Amino acid sequence: MSEILKITNLSKRYKNINAIQDVSLSIEKGQVYGILGPNGSGKTTTLSILTGIIHSDAGTFQWFEKNPSPDSLKRIGSLIETPNFYPYLSLFQNLKIVTRIKSCTETDITRVLGITNLLTRKHSKFMTLSLGMKQRLGIAAALLGNPDVLVLDEPTNGLDPEGIAEIREIIIKIAKEGKTIIIASHILDEVEKVCTHVAILKKGKVISSGSVKRLLSGQEAIHIVTQKQDEFIEAIVREGMVKNIEKSEDELILTLNKGYSPGNLNEFAFKNGFVLEKIEVKKQNLETQFLELIK
Repeated sequence: MSEILKITNLSKRYKNINAIQDVSLSIEKGQVYGILGPNGSGKTTTLSILTGIIHSDAGTFQWFEKNPSPDSLKRIGSLIETPNFYPYLSLFQNLKIVTRIKSCTETDITRVLGITNLLTRKHSKFMTLSLGMKQRLGIAAALLGNPDVLVLDEPTNGLDPEGIAEIREIIIKIAKEGKTIIIASHILDEVEKVCTHVAILKKGKVISSGSVKRLLSGQEAIHIVTQKQDEFIEAIVREGMVKNIEKSEDELILTLNKGYSPGNLNEFAFKNGFVLEKIEVKKQNLETQFLELIK
């Protein structure tokens, strides 16, 4: 896969605040890359630098294996923070203005309104749209000119569950076309559903990055119910099977050491006279990983 974006030691400071510090990432063609972090972690600052809205204080980045230029920015569609349109103009009229800015044809408007499920509201005024529709129009504007990369900053922020689901479906639809998508978000469950790769920011620094599968792999929580809790804990600790043990009401929640599986645990219990009334494997989601990483 070819490298779409390479960021090397990117930094930005606002007076006494380090917005981002030595951020380094590599994003390849076709990836849906989530940049995660709580408010103030540097997500919007990073995307604003990458799309040419603000300048960095230090570090470099390359789009399409070249230094940023007006030509490279033409291949990128972006929605940073809240979309801004003329309230008394229709969706078509607003997008018509965007086509002139982007130097693309008006015929593309029908295509992007179709992708974002807004074609039936083509002649509605922007002011009549719901918040979710306004976000979708922002994505439609970003898609004008058929860019290779889509950069979205908090695309589901403030939306109700229905609006979030609509944005999710649009992102999945665009990703299936082979587009590279970069999403900044704090809604971890949504990122887990749509992203192939993630980077987690804390106070402007990348504290973890990689594929979603890798960040989730090996993080199984084994839920156990047995009448002999204390004896069972003592036995599995002595055997060296567990990395972590938590008690939750009548359950034990175990994280196994590398090399041990739930099957090994069940076999060990049987051989040593412990009856497991319940053994359930639950894979930790990205939210659990995220909360552990930012502690």
